[in-house]
Amino acid sequence: MRCAYTVVPKTLNALTKSGDSRPLHPLWLRRMTTKFNGVSYIVQRGAEALYSPEGKAQVTELIKHYLGNAEVLRAGAKQAGLKVFGGVNAPYIWVRTPKNITSWQAFDKILNDANVVITPGSGFGSKGEGFFRISAFNSRANAEEVSRRLQELKW
Repeated sequence: MRCAYTVVPKTLNALTKSGDSRPLHPLWLRRMTTKFNGVSYIVQRGAEALYSPEGKAQVTELIKHYLGNAEVLRAGAKQAGLKVFGGVNAPYIWVRTPKNITSWQAFDKILNDANVVITPGSGFGSKGEGFFRISAFNSRANAEEVSRRLQELKW
């Protein structure tokens, strides 16, 4: 579950179906107070714990772990001869699909031949076509295994 907030400036207007302009703030406030009862207490306490010294240390270690996984995956995809983007400051690696295959064809090939699930780029809109995304949110052993399997693929 996520714990977050949204700021809606009181000066921001919304266009109604009839074409009229109305302040968005009261509409948003009504939506949030009638359809959403807020983040549960346990989630709020969990979010609060992130700001303690122990929480900050744990988050730092977790980020370090996932960025390490991203480096393993980047290296594996590069060694497989794939064009790689990202994975330096974020736990996602973007890879150009080889030989003019679609992102869904890459998904099928990687799933069927390597038993690895990636995300087709077309799911991110038309500009994502021709790419796929690999997530580093996993164990180090799994990241290393995915790296090895990517290098074994025959495109």
